Amino acid sequence: MTETRILIVGSGFGGLGAALRLKQRGIHDFLLLERAADLGGTWRDNTYPGCACDVESHLYSFSFAQNPDWSQWYSGQPEIRAYLQRCARDGGAMPHIRFEHDVQGARWDDSTRRWRVETSNGTFVAQFLVLATGPLSEPVLPVLPGLARFEGKTFHSARWDHTYDLTGKQVAVIGTGASAIQFVPEIQPRVAKLHLFQRTPPWVIPRLGHTIPRWQRTLFRRVPPLQRFARFCIYLYRELSLPLFRHPAAMRLAQAIARRHIRKAIADPVLRRKLTPDYTIGCKRILLSNDYYPALAQTNVEVVTSGIAEVRARSIVDGDGVERLVDALIFGTGFRPTEPPLATAIISRDGRTLAELWTGSPKAHLGTTVAGMPNFFILLGPNTGLGHTSVVFMTEGQIEHLLSAIAYMHENRIDVIEPRAEAQQQYVEAVDRRMRGTVWVAGGCASWYLDRTGRNSTLWPDFTWRFRKRVDRFKAEEYVTTHA
Repeated sequence: MTETRILIVGSGFGGLGAALRLKQRGIHDFLLLERAADLGGTWRDNTYPGCACDVESHLYSFSFAQNPDWSQWYSGQPEIRAYLQRCARDGGAMPHIRFEHDVQGARWDDSTRRWRVETSNGTFVAQFLVLATGPLSEPVLPVLPGLARFEGKTFHSARWDHTYDLTGKQVAVIGTGASAIQFVPEIQPRVAKLHLFQRTPPWVIPRLGHTIPRWQRTLFRRVPPLQRFARFCIYLYRELSLPLFRHPAAMRLAQAIARRHIRKAIADPVLRRKLTPDYTIGCKRILLSNDYYPALAQTNVEVVTSGIAEVRARSIVDGDGVERLVDALIFGTGFRPTEPPLATAIISRDGRTLAELWTGSPKAHLGTTVAGMPNFFILLGPNTGLGHTSVVFMTEGQIEHLLSAIAYMHENRIDVIEPRAEAQQQYVEAVDRRMRGTVWVAGGCASWYLDRTGRNSTLWPDFTWRFRKRVDRFKAEEYVTTHA
């Protein structure tokens, strides 16, 4: 059994960011558990062709670890992963990481006032448990009749099989989300036939990225304030788009841009109708691509909108009864952020799991702490996702809340904290009020932002600076405290 003061689970932006800031504050009594053999979270797991970020590189990075050497305006997966690895090395986090430690369960012990965490490589005991597994860590596979008897190759985009050669194959892609619109143009020239099974078309707008010239990278390296200014300008531009999401009618301009994007790339009116959504833009995640529509217009691509009736040994039968021979089946079906797997394995002081406390709709005070869960913090928890800017900004605010809480507890000889139920309820109700009327709940679509109760428990519906102002500082009056 290993004892530590702070135990972090997950080594993506959240977990690694927490580790780096703890080191910067002079706190070294912590460990970071990672189930894989390397760090990076979603940027380690998603290696599909064309994988890249749709937020500008200078904003999608730590404010305290700026990288002047981004090569692209929108960075690709290898570059983001390399950035995280470099941050871990340079920030001294590597000695604290325990790789190949898959967390299987955690229980709060009221008698010792500690978390007991069981992993695939032993037991850990800690005063604080920080869950940083992220909302996009567990792929979702659809339930399809006959899928178990399919004899071809199957894999999810987040678990891409690079050993399988798609060249000359008959390939079925299920799903048209953010991953699919990136990998479909990459594999389309190589396959013999690509059948894209689309349930709901996404809104796609042009991707205005570019290669960052060498002179600019040199300038940012030599004059760091210039890069911080560039980051601020990107942040301001992103924040100014929020009122559009808060008022669906204001999205008409963006929708017009998206419609023009379809018209320019798709000449076939039948295909164009298939690819044009019937809901307000922004209701689902807005996607960025310049090559998705041109790929779908190629002669070896077919967009199927009649659903899937059955999967057979070597084929798929659609909802109209048409059978198509298939060598490989690739799922671009995303994730389920409102039902994190570990929620069923984290047990509070009264024996209830985190999932039972949530009863189908995740809720947390400041999106970070949960009533009934002592000394427990979630990074990128309920209502901290974003539809308009960088979640790294949100994560940093939550990390500062964690650091502020730890400092307050140390100064006041407090051993245990947890948010007051009434404080959490007031906060969640305020978030829900701000959510009303936004495109995310009034846009006419069913999205992964909504949990099984129909509530949007995923997104933050306001300016991010307001979240940071609210969450940065620990307010003791909102918490129940137990002295050492």
